[in-house]
Amino acid sequence: MKAHLLTALCLLTLTDTAVAIESGASSATQKQTEAWLELQASGKVASTIPQPQAPVERDQSMQRWLNNYQHPIPEFFEQKKGGTVSGGSGAN
Repeated sequence: MKAHLLTALCLLTLTDTAVAIESGASSATQKQTEAWLELQASGKVASTIPQPQAPVERDQSMQRWLNNYQHPIPEFFEQKKGGTVSGGSGAN
C-alpha cells in the first residue's frame, strides 16, 4: 500500500513539473529558427524567378532516389552493429 502511495505521489510531482514548462520558443535562437522555418513553409519570400531542373539533374536525382531501394529493410535494429550512443539517460 505504501509503495502505491509513494508511486502516486511521485507521478503527481512529475505532472506538475511538466505543466510548469512554458509553451513557445525558449530562447532567442529558437525564436529565430522558428521564424525562418515559418517563412520557408509559407512561401512568402519565395523567388519569383523559375528555377527549372535540367534533364541531367532530373535523371541523377531520380537515380539517387531509386538507389535507396537497393538495401533491404532489417526486421529490427541491432545496437551492437550500429555503434554506440553517447550521452542521454538510457543504458547502453
